[in-house]
Amino acid sequence: MNKEYLIEKVKMDCPVCGEIHNVEKRKRMTQGIVKGEVVDFEEVFFLCPITGEEENEFVSARVMDENLLRARDAYRIGRGLLTSNEIAEIRNFYELTQSEFSNLLGWGDVTVTRYESKTIQDETYDNLMRMTGENPFFALQSLEKHEARFTEEKYHKIRNKIIKRVEESGTQYLKIQEINSIYVNYEDESDYNGYRALNLEKVANVVGYFANFVNNLYKVKLMKLLWYADVVNFKRFGKSMTGLVYKHMPYGALPLAYDEIIHLPTVTVEEEMLNDYISYKILPNSEVNISSFTIEELSVLEMISKKFNNYRSKDIVDYMHKEKAYKETEPYKLISFELAKELNELT
Repeated sequence: MNKEYLIEKVKMDCPVCGEIHNVEKRKRMTQGIVKGEVVDFEEVFFLCPITGEEENEFVSARVMDENLLRARDAYRIGRGLLTSNEIAEIRNFYELTQSEFSNLLGWGDVTVTRYESKTIQDETYDNLMRMTGENPFFALQSLEKHEARFTEEKYHKIRNKIIKRVEESGTQYLKIQEINSIYVNYEDESDYNGYRALNLEKVANVVGYFANFVNNLYKVKLMKLLWYADVVNFKRFGKSMTGLVYKHMPYGALPLAYDEIIHLPTVTVEEEMLNDYISYKILPNSEVNISSFTIEELSVLEMISKKFNNYRSKDIVDYMHKEKAYKETEPYKLISFELAKELNELT
């Protein structure tokens, strides 16, 4: 819990020693109390490296507010609610201001502003925002329902933006629904999902992470990286990272809904012809937001990326074929996470 990570060095007027110099901006896992509950969250703080005093840490007012927001977001995550950043991402997806997003949903002008800064939303409000983000058709219906809240010019401007998203994301939305329908029989925690229900947002973030940090990422290689991320996380912490369920297939472990997973919003897929076969190259849609992961998850992803960074698809398939979990599972059967506790050396 006390492991610290250096983020950057910042030159400032240090309140600890009274000198202007580079202080260390650091982060660590800590605990706080939100709504009477203890939560684990990432705390950012500054450290004066030159003072001889025992009390050599401090936080600015801005960083203190950010830490409070991280604590609230940790509470949200524990309750299955959207974090402040996720709310902002939904709003930005449609290029809306905070007040425009509030009006689209029929709320007061500053409701979304409060949710993005300090107030924790209840489940009803959370579901409405989540549906807006997941389904552009729902966003369009909400706008039309609350048309009177906008000037005619603003209404048509926002409507055009949402229609654009409907055109871009309609297929993606259907793919997500297909994934959910495939996993409807795996909602309970079990040995086959690593004792974690499917978290599609986490899947999308992990896919985006690998797309940003792994060379020559094609569909086959990506599916193996997902398995290793889940089983290593399971081995270290007792739960998988994403909740995906994997089958023993000829090319190694393959998650259910593998064809749909590559259409998640964090990546773009390019088709390439290689030796008369179509290959699917996975490219990132945006930079990774590391706040989407815990420090423990990042350590797993960094290790997996480093290990397999320069592997070709065939190389990682051959490597996986030697895993006990793969060898001891019958073809086309689900792979047990308990078997995956015994892994080939990865470091």
